[in-house]
Amino acid sequence: MIFQTESQLKEFGDKLSDAKKKPIEVALEELKKAYETKDISLIEPALTKINDAWKDASQEMYKAQSESANKADDKTKKEDKDSKKSDSDDDVQDVDFEEVKD
Repeated sequence: MIFQTESQLKEFGDKLSDAKKKPIEVALEELKKAYETKDISLIEPALTKINDAWKDASQEMYKAQSESANKADDKTKKEDKDSKKSDSDDDVQDVDFEEVKD
C-alpha cells in the first residue's frame, strides 16, 4: 500500500487539489510509521485512513475528468452541428432499401 500510494501520488498528484492531497500524504506518513513498528493495531487504522483519503480524492478526480469529458463532448457536438450546416447544401436524400439475398 505504501508503494502503491507513492506511485499514485506521483502519477495523479498534479490532478489533485492541495486539500485532497495533504490528507493522503499525512495518512501515508502514518502508515509508514505503523509499518516500521510492525504493530497490526496501528497498521489497520492507518490503512483505513489512507483508503478514506484516496476515496475522497478519487471523487474529485472523477468529477474533474467527467466535467472535462462533458466539455469535450459539447465541443464535438457543436462542431458536428456546424459541419452539418455547411453540408446542408449537398443534395442528399434518405431512401428506403431492400436487402436481396442470392
